[in-house]
Amino acid sequence: MKKIVFLILSVVFLASCGSSKVANEARATMNGDWQLTSITYPGNSQNVQVSVLNDVPARCLEGSTWNFISNNNTGSYVVSGLNCPSETEFFIWSIDGSNDAMGNYDLMFKPTNSDHKSVTGNTGYRINLTHLSGSQMTWEQTVSFEGKPFTIKMNFNK
Repeated sequence: MKKIVFLILSVVFLASCGSSKVANEARATMNGDWQLTSITYPGNSQNVQVSVLNDVPARCLEGSTWNFISNNNTGSYVVSGLNCPSETEFFIWSIDGSNDAMGNYDLMFKPTNSDHKSVTGNTGYRINLTHLSGSQMTWEQTVSFEGKPFTIKMNFNK
């Protein structure tokens, strides 16, 4: 009986170590500069005006440059769309590997000021990181729109 308990505990321990390793690899891959190339709305044929990440119009984020610093989990992006004020926004981020068994990660994202102090209190964003490679990254977030699920997909290139 003791051997079975020991075996189960060993498997749980090894599985928990694997998740953090994968999350750390994802953090390292995200490090550096990325460009948000497009924002799409899969499965939606309506022409809607969407605001994301602290009420920034989606059209203002397309073409924006993002910087992720993995050694301190901080970053910034520059809003750069047509007829949009050119502003630098700051954030802190982390990778949650709790969905790693399904091949998914969640990006935890919290807006901050330039000193990386929260500007939203305890409020942040959980965004599904659906694809991450050395040169491409895709985020998806599902929100409710008119009582139905609405998916926002953000595509980045490095």
